[in-house]
Parts: sequence; structure tokens; C-alpha cells
Amino acid sequence: MAITMEDIKKLRAMTGAGLADVKKALTEADGDFEKAQEIIRQKGQAIAAKRSDRETANGCVQVKSENGFSAIIALKCETDFVANGADFVALAKDIIAVAVANKCKTLDEVKALPLGEGTVQDAVVARSGITGEKMELDGYMFIEGENVEVYNHMNKNTLCTMVQTNKPAAEQAHAIALQVASMKPVALDEASVPQSVKDEELKIAIEKTKLEQIDRQVNGALNKLGLSLGKDNYYASNEEHINEAVAKKMITEEEAALVRKTKEEVAANAKINEQMVTNIAQGRMKKFYKDSCLLNQEYCMDGSMTVAEYLKAADKELTVVDFKRFSLVAD
Repeated sequence: MAITMEDIKKLRAMTGAGLADVKKALTEADGDFEKAQEIIRQKGQAIAAKRSDRETANGCVQVKSENGFSAIIALKCETDFVANGADFVALAKDIIAVAVANKCKTLDEVKALPLGEGTVQDAVVARSGITGEKMELDGYMFIEGENVEVYNHMNKNTLCTMVQTNKPAAEQAHAIALQVASMKPVALDEASVPQSVKDEELKIAIEKTKLEQIDRQVNGALNKLGLSLGKDNYYASNEEHINEAVAKKMITEEEAALVRKTKEEVAANAKINEQMVTNIAQGRMKKFYKDSCLLNQEYCMDGSMTVAEYLKAADKELTVVDFKRFSLVAD
């Protein structure tokens, strides 16, 4: 059966596939549109399987709020060329629209929603077949309820946030949505930080403080040697630097051996002030809460107040009750 340009245009409009792929599918299907569509769909599945181990570091993040339900989703792909394509962005927008309309609470629910000729997942696979890149949905999160402001950072589709306040306050909620985008809080307040995270942060703070005490004692001992080891004993900081100092004839091999022995002995017998370690570690935990908890953070538009203080300046009862953030860029 002869394949006309009108046939090619019709199937291209139906599938979004490239001209060459459409023509090939119609030829293989002998002009049968339904069979040609299946061929294109199967091509997408084959590409998805073939590229299953590829990294999807690019994509399009979308956020939407409607009828008391708000959500973020990311449609990921391999290259920014595909990520910025109009059809790819349109698909991401279609997916977030149906997800919000159906008030989906899991990514699996989103994938199973009807979209076009099949499901959302079918549409993603089909688009993968058209572009030749692996694609996947990721980062789905939602907030249920009113008073939610959403923000697509600079409308670049790479970072989106949502902020919910306890009462209507669109201006303030929008400002905090920008805060969440730029300051990357991990929790709402100290009470919201998981105990496992608190324990890990405290462990890190204690270890860091102990190492600092040991380093001070090691530096004091090295200073007494009177060797040329650079500012703050830079050339004694590790084995590579010690060897560099020898190569530059700043110290001899014998002196290098003395430096190594001194470091080992002082580190092994260092005196740790446990109370000081506890006090400093607790101070570091306070800084962690200030930097990582949204309501404790300095308000990015006015460093003289915290986010909580900014909200209360507008309304004494105003606060944030939930927020979400998703970024394609590693923070």
C-alpha cells in the first residue's frame, strides 16, 4: 500500500514521533494506523529497556495547586536538549495536571492514570521511543489542603517548591516558597528533624570537635620541633605534603620521619576535654538547627529576623505547617 504524506502527517500528529519513524512504522504496518501506532509504542519500550542503566540527570520539574491539592513531579531524561523540548515540557505539564486532578498520593498512582491512548507510564515510554532517551518519573510529592503557594524557580523547570500556611497569606507564603528554594531547609523546625538525623549530626559534631582538639595538640608539638613546615604546619598535614616538603628540600628525610613519629605519638596520647567537646558539639547542633530548619533560618530578604519572626510580623498567629522542595540539580 502506498504511503502518502497525508498519512505520515496524520500519524505524526497522533504520536508525536519523527517523520522517519512514522514513515517506517506505516510502511511496516502496510498503512494500518492502529498497527503503526503499536510499532511506535513497542519501539519506545525497546529503547527504555536498552537504556535502563543510563543516568537521567536532566528533565522537567512541574508544580501545580488546584482545589485543595498541590503536587510536584519530575519527568527526567538524559540531556538538557530533550528536557527543554516543547513536547517534553508539555508532557510533564499534562502529567502534573492529571495527578493533581485525581489527587494522587503515590507515584505508582500517577503512572497508572489514563493519559492519551494509554496510561501516564505508556506516554512516558512512547516519548522515550520518540527521543531515543531513557525517561522516568521521579520526585513525586504532595500537600493536601488549602493555603498553599507553589513556585517554579525562575520558570526554568529544574526546581519547584510548595509552602502551606495555617491561614490565608499568599504574599508571605510566596516569599517563603522562595526561601525554601534558595536555603534548602531539611525540616520545618527542630521537632520535625528525625531522631536518626539528630543522632547522626551529633555524632559528626562530636567527632569533628575531638579531631580539632587533637589537631591543636599535634600542631603545638610540631611547632616545638622548629622545622620549616609552612603556615599552620601545612606541609605536615598529610603524607603527600610531607613528601612534597622533602622534595622541595624544606626538610630532610630524617626530619620527615620525626614529623611522622611526633604526629603519631601526640595523636595516640592526646588529652580530650570531654566537657568541652560536649559544649562545642551542642553549639554545632544549634547551628545545624538554625541553618537546616525552615522556621529557624534567617529570612533571606532580611537577615535581621528569622522566618518565624517574618511571619509573625505580618500576623502573630501565622506560621508554616508544611513545605516541599524538589530539584534536579544536586544541592
